Amino acid sequence: MSTWEVRSECTPGCAVHAAPRVSSAEAARRCAAFARAAGRALRDGERMAEPARLRAHARSVLAAIGVRLDIDTPPDTAGLVVREARPPGAAGSPPGTLVVANHISWLDIPALLAVEPVTLLAKREVGEWPLVGTLARRAGTRFIDRGRPRQLPATVASLADVLRSGRSVAVFPQASTWCSGAYGAFRRATFQAALDAGAPVRPVTLSYEQLGQPSTVAGFLGDEEFLSSVRRVVRARGLTVRVTVHPPLDPRPGTDDRRALADLARAAVSSRVQAVGTYL
Repeated sequence: MSTWEVRSECTPGCAVHAAPRVSSAEAARRCAAFARAAGRALRDGERMAEPARLRAHARSVLAAIGVRLDIDTPPDTAGLVVREARPPGAAGSPPGTLVVANHISWLDIPALLAVEPVTLLAKREVGEWPLVGTLARRAGTRFIDRGRPRQLPATVASLADVLRSGRSVAVFPQASTWCSGAYGAFRRATFQAALDAGAPVRPVTLSYEQLGQPSTVAGFLGDEEFLSSVRRVVRARGLTVRVTVHPPLDPRPGTDDRRALADLARAAVSSRVQAVGTYL
């Protein structure tokens, strides 16, 4: 394992139901709906990259497997991207937003895209996941190989260029999945891209509940196979993914550094984490 890779302490055993499972018939119905959502998305081809279509497909994926989307934003915020007002006569366009979120599940990707389609920075393996990988590729995801740490400087430079162009990028700075947003430090490298581009940082907390109670059932952890996680999720009763959007952090060149930004973002994300229970 390279120094760039992160090994989560969470295992598939951490992912458990916090409510009684749905019936086998309901699980089968959800699997069929998931397959239909996949078919519709694939038939769209390159048109899936259109923001409205990408958002619709992401929401369709969540609905198909019985996952409710709950979006919690500040009063003056409509989505993930910080929409900067430029003074009259200002040169150039504003930079994009670096969206940073904790990482729990493969469901995190459609959840973010369902709020607002942005470019994603994700590990190479994400592109191989059924349907979710297709959504990620159509969103213009930049895939990275964490087994090749020498690529890191070039990845950060490329990410800064994307932000300077006005496009927003979402990253998971924990670099691995954890069963709760309470665990896992934020790696600092991607925050350097925001500093280099003068881009705002938008912290986002992703959390999962079943019937109003915090749950780990959506966790995609350790060496678990993708389809194993899907089978557990389709049996989950009353599953909600909550996307909590926090006020942006505005980096100050020459004053802030990537360590300070990572710590501030981690504190914001952790501020909305609840204790998790289980259903036996």
